[in-house]
Amino acid sequence: MFRYIVRRILLIIPTIFLALSFLFALFFVLPGDPATLMAGGANRIVDPGVVERINERYGLDDPLLVQFGDYWKRTLQWDLGESFQNRRSVNDILGDKAVNSVRLAIWATLIEVVFGISIGLLSAMRRYSISDKLTTVVTAVASAVPVFVLGFLLQYAFAVQPHKHGWPDWMRLRTQGIGPNTWTLFFIPTGQTWRYLVLPAVVLAAGSTALAARMTRGSMLEVLGADYMRTARAKGLDGHQAVWHHGLRNAMLPVVTLIGIDFGLVIGAAVLTEKTFSWPGLGSEIADSVISRDLPVTMGLTLVVVLAFTVVNLVVDVSYAWLDPRIRLGQDRNS
Repeated sequence: MFRYIVRRILLIIPTIFLALSFLFALFFVLPGDPATLMAGGANRIVDPGVVERINERYGLDDPLLVQFGDYWKRTLQWDLGESFQNRRSVNDILGDKAVNSVRLAIWATLIEVVFGISIGLLSAMRRYSISDKLTTVVTAVASAVPVFVLGFLLQYAFAVQPHKHGWPDWMRLRTQGIGPNTWTLFFIPTGQTWRYLVLPAVVLAAGSTALAARMTRGSMLEVLGADYMRTARAKGLDGHQAVWHHGLRNAMLPVVTLIGIDFGLVIGAAVLTEKTFSWPGLGSEIADSVISRDLPVTMGLTLVVVLAFTVVNLVVDVSYAWLDPRIRLGQDRNS
């Protein structure tokens, strides 16, 4: 098991290097000049002397390979540079934005785990029932509705209407920002912060929860028809005991992969959700930096997203090996 974990950790290094190197190269292929944007914008005439000084200050006139080497040298020292737009340290921006994205990702993942697995499990055990058919319809709709549409609908239903009709205060959710920003144990909202968290967490989790429910249902149906499940029932275990003690663990293998990947994705890919609810996280900040060609911010925040994604994948791989020992045994035989 130890050798299996070490091998997976070593695979993180080339993954991060290739991902950020590709992003670095892509940045210089895109149209637009960062120095011109900083000097006043691409649609206005700017002073060439100002552009020259900006290029010299940030090394933008150096050969591409020199800039690439300098970037990785600073990155290895965890010096992510400063923003082209406001000259603020990327490390400071990261500290402000990453915490908000991680908190939102934790709650979205918790919703996915609790509701997705529970709904899928119940649907599989009541196959072809009315509840199973209803689950299929609801999950299909949740997967198909765009994030920003669902966000606006929930804002209207649970924030605009309660205020308009004078509903009790505890039923009035908030639609913009992060609120008082007070937390316990890092991710548990206190005071009025929960009012701002509920809607973006639900919207962010909607599609992945529906997918988790459908995957759990399909995986569990496959397990229920396996020979060892029939053997377990033949030995006297009732249906629920057989599912809990023998079926659930094997059925969770693909679901664990999905949930792990989703957690890594929602940290940096929740752009639409964060924009819809003005949630100050990594996704919205990366989107803004790409538009403004702010290379240090784009690269620095993307580095963190890539790190988070690879670490989550490592945890998923280890979970796989724990759920199914044949995986790590197979690796040991090949080594």
